[in-house]
Amino acid sequence: PTTRKRRLQRLCRNRHGSPSLRARVTPLEAAVMAFIATRARAAVCRVATRAAHARAMATLHFTKDHEWVSVDGDSAVIGITQYAQDQMGDVVHVSLPDVGDELSVGDTLASIESVKAASDVYVPVDCVVNEVNGELDGNPGLVNESPEADGWFAKVSVKDASALADMMDEAAYRAFCEQH
Repeated sequence: PTTRKRRLQRLCRNRHGSPSLRARVTPLEAAVMAFIATRARAAVCRVATRAAHARAMATLHFTKDHEWVSVDGDSAVIGITQYAQDQMGDVVHVSLPDVGDELSVGDTLASIESVKAASDVYVPVDCVVNEVNGELDGNPGLVNESPEADGWFAKVSVKDASALADMMDEAAYRAFCEQH
């Protein structure tokens, strides 16, 4: 075995030469092993998140104003795209509508304040607000960290889905972003 492999084998054996979970490990070795374990867990989470996001992408619709709508029957979730949050910079405040608000296409769904500018997010479909993302009150940076997943703004009931026909799918949206 290589020197590195022998060192790892030695770390995992007790004084009698049998494998042990209580091997003597220096604080630096313990820190390195904890770091590697944390990175491995994070990688697994990223893969699972990407897989879930890929499944959801089939139902996503995009607007020219860089909003996304994930539709499931009569329900939808609305947020902004990665491109939009990149343009805004660090989000410091988000104002959301009230539950029960009836909104029409073009109405303001949310107002976002960032270190660069303030901007409104517009409703792309006629809807009634069923739920708002309360996590954004205490952590508006969630819009930057995960705009197309955890950083959503509102869950709504779609009243008229005809506006969805005018929106872009993922491929068309990517092409739109490349042109602008």
